[in-house]
Amino acid sequence: MQNLPYRQPHRQQSRQQSRQLSVDPHNEIRPHLDHYIGIDVGTGSARACIMNSKGDIVGLASENIGLWQPETGYYEQSTTDIWNCICRSVQRALSQHNIDENTVRGIGFDATCSLTVFSNDTDEPVSVTGPKFDNADGNDRNVILWLDHRPEKETEKINATNHNLLRYVGGKMSIEMEIPKVLWLKNNMPKELFDRCKFYDLTDALTHIATGTETRSYCSVVCKQGFVPVGVDGSVKGWQDDFLSEIGLEDLTKDNFKRMGGVDGVNGKYATAGECIGTLSEKAAHDLGLPAGIAVGAGVIDAYAGWIGTVGAKVRLGDDYLNPAHSSDKHDVSHAFTRLAAVAGTSTCHLAMSEKPVFVDGVWGPYRDVLIPNYWMAEGGQSATGELLKHVLETHPAFHEAMSVAETFNANIYDYLNEHLREMQDKVNAPQVSYLARHFFFYGDLFGNRSPIADPNMRGSVIGLSSDKSMDGLAIYYYATMEFIALQTRQIIERMNDSGHIISSIFMSGSQCQNDILMNLIATACEMPVVIPRYVHAAVVHGAAMLGVKAASQDKEGNSEPLWDIMDRMSKPGKVVYPGKDAAEKKLLAAKYKIFLEQCEQQRTYRKEIDEAVADWK
Repeated sequence: MQNLPYRQPHRQQSRQQSRQLSVDPHNEIRPHLDHYIGIDVGTGSARACIMNSKGDIVGLASENIGLWQPETGYYEQSTTDIWNCICRSVQRALSQHNIDENTVRGIGFDATCSLTVFSNDTDEPVSVTGPKFDNADGNDRNVILWLDHRPEKETEKINATNHNLLRYVGGKMSIEMEIPKVLWLKNNMPKELFDRCKFYDLTDALTHIATGTETRSYCSVVCKQGFVPVGVDGSVKGWQDDFLSEIGLEDLTKDNFKRMGGVDGVNGKYATAGECIGTLSEKAAHDLGLPAGIAVGAGVIDAYAGWIGTVGAKVRLGDDYLNPAHSSDKHDVSHAFTRLAAVAGTSTCHLAMSEKPVFVDGVWGPYRDVLIPNYWMAEGGQSATGELLKHVLETHPAFHEAMSVAETFNANIYDYLNEHLREMQDKVNAPQVSYLARHFFFYGDLFGNRSPIADPNMRGSVIGLSSDKSMDGLAIYYYATMEFIALQTRQIIERMNDSGHIISSIFMSGSQCQNDILMNLIATACEMPVVIPRYVHAAVVHGAAMLGVKAASQDKEGNSEPLWDIMDRMSKPGKVVYPGKDAAEKKLLAAKYKIFLEQCEQQRTYRKEIDEAVADWK
């Protein structure tokens, strides 16, 4: 890894003076405080937040990270670049907010669920770019991003096994997961190079860089790598020998699965979210501009950090939205069972905790131990929400006109279009904005379906499309896209609740929270309140910082503060958006939902009929 400068000399001097002042019992201007760092690596940026012991974010900085697309459907990144971006973000967050680095007690990481490859003998990055798989361009592109769709054949082969472990990923392993990507590398990489590779989920790679340890996070291996916790359904080692051998990855079973992290207690170690896995090494500390020895917690996938950063908020939702079996006065972990965390960005992940395993077709999981020991998580999702909105806008003929007008009002495109919809409503005296699009039916799985259909071949469809190229036409198309997102959210929640979950509220995070029309649509379509977090843009990295708190609390016997207690103590109250009360609008959305389900099913029927028709066509 490339070293970054530690600090400028004058900066070090000011820090030393600050430390001297902070320990003076008569100095009340700079009282001593403990701080924790959360590091969030998303698809496009690395972000660092500094959180104090009250749970307040007191420093925040981000850096854009590189993304390479060597072919259509291929998405690659570099841990060298990502680490450098993390270091710059941490240094800026400390510097800009004048925070003493010696007050940092713990660090937590989250990252996208992307496959990361290192050399087993040198611990250096191994290129994932074929056909040469070398680092000749100097970019060390050793990360296959979650949204990379290169392993289509490998995914089909894996799912054709019908292996029992597939029950724990919603019935099918997604192309977004990491085992299909490892198999693709074996099928395309020179054997002698593949034999030298070891594999990490990105968050585990980052904690490895930070500490030098090989400890893996249950969140990473269970959710994305086919690891079944010991004791679940007869699992003995976690990794499944017969499954890996059947799909052609028998190489990874050697030496007790050492190249994937090993067997817990034999040649490997695994930890639940935030458990201390080691301390910041001298080299990593130098890179980050921090003292060595700071506790580092086991990381999580970014969406799971969103769960940590949102569902612990104390909010009064009213008896109508709380399951009576879990509505005790005490704000204990049972409250989480009724709360769906919807982590919205490029895509949206839907996370729910349960006391016992709940199997849901098309929803990943159930996953045990990934956040809190002995509890189970389920993960649904929409393949594209933020990306879908962006695509619909940018491909409409009126997009550039709308952007130009929005800029004159110093507004972003979404705020401007929301206001334009309200003007259209007033112009025709419509009872609600939803009335404007009553005859427009948009089904938006343009990027495939993650949940609950679990069909990567799903696509979009439109009924009611006209030749309208105006701003009004763009606004209606935009509204219909938001309506699709809301209706599909209802579809996912209904599938989960029909299978045994007890979800009665949605805890959102991400920039989409600022879209009031979308939030009202989701609340009304799903008939449950939507809670918007205090830190709209930083809920995920806030959750990562809480992992740092847990790591720092670990004593010599290995005991640490329960994660839920940390969430309960450090989460901030959120804003609640309740379902609309207009009975006519509810009736309209119910009718739209019925048509939405028909569009979903009809597309699959049409595809099947056509496939049968062309089966013999050469």
